[in-house]
Amino acid sequence: MAAEGLHIALAPEHIADIGGFPLTPSILTSWITTILILAAAFFIGRNLKLVPGKGQVVVESFVAGVMDYMKNALEDVKLAERYFPLIASIFVFVLFMNLVGFLPIMESVGFVDHEGHFMPLFYPVNADLNTPLALAIISFLVIEIAGIVHLGFLKYASKFVNFSSPMNFFVGILEIIGNLARLVSLSFRLFGNILAGHLLIVVLMFFAAYLLPLPFLFFEVFVAFIQAAIFSLLTLFFIKLSVTEPHGEEHAEAHA
Repeated sequence: MAAEGLHIALAPEHIADIGGFPLTPSILTSWITTILILAAAFFIGRNLKLVPGKGQVVVESFVAGVMDYMKNALEDVKLAERYFPLIASIFVFVLFMNLVGFLPIMESVGFVDHEGHFMPLFYPVNADLNTPLALAIISFLVIEIAGIVHLGFLKYASKFVNFSSPMNFFVGILEIIGNLARLVSLSFRLFGNILAGHLLIVVLMFFAAYLLPLPFLFFEVFVAFIQAAIFSLLTLFFIKLSVTEPHGEEHAEAHA
């Protein structure tokens, strides 16, 4: 959509091809942000001290808080330690990708191609459906593998294929549909909220560039944090459901 200089695109531009792989502004933004996150983690890890400074206290408080919460949620210390890297990484990745999307370089720094079109180099990562969908696929695979590893293939499969009664069979079908629906719910929830916030800020900056967008920008920063927390927490709770023992008739009655 365009209106007197205001251009809104639901998909990022195609910058170039690298070995047949399409390079888009969202991919470039994610690469740069990921490198910065890894560099920050490397330097923080190298500078840990017995008497921590303020920055180390913040990091240690975050790690300890997340670990304690996961122990309580999963009710198993070993499971919490096993999946802590995934849950913490999802939260940090989604949060920083969301926050970077509010920098003024988004869709404003770029170049003009040979056809005279402006090609931005940076685009909010999670406003491109490919990234939330990729994260959702990773979470989905980890959730299913966690259930198989923890319960065993046959016991985990009995949650979805159960011929002990018509009710249990029907519940199993609902479980399959619910598991597949997680891909849609995880990806589109993050994508929709971040894209909506990005478009709102762009429109407000076009019509009132200085004062009006500020309150909404602060609100969107809060939303960025909430969406990172929701994505990681849902992954954690789905893992909890995945490793829970099937309960036969009681399991069916609970779902009914």
